[in-house]
Amino acid sequence: MANPKKRTSQRKRNQRRSHLHLTAVNLINCSNCGEPKMRHHVCGNCGHYKGREVIAVDLD
Repeated sequence: MANPKKRTSQRKRNQRRSHLHLTAVNLINCSNCGEPKMRHHVCGNCGHYKGREVIAVDLD
């Protein structure tokens, strides 16, 4: 099996991992209730998507 001849330096290791960072979630406000939600997802607060109620949510 192939083994590395030299140890990989911290600089080369970190350069390789430079694209592995996390990205922030893009949130928008729900058009019905104004709560933040992810794009193209049903609002977890009111159950609306694209101006209509998709899921009936109990507002106890």
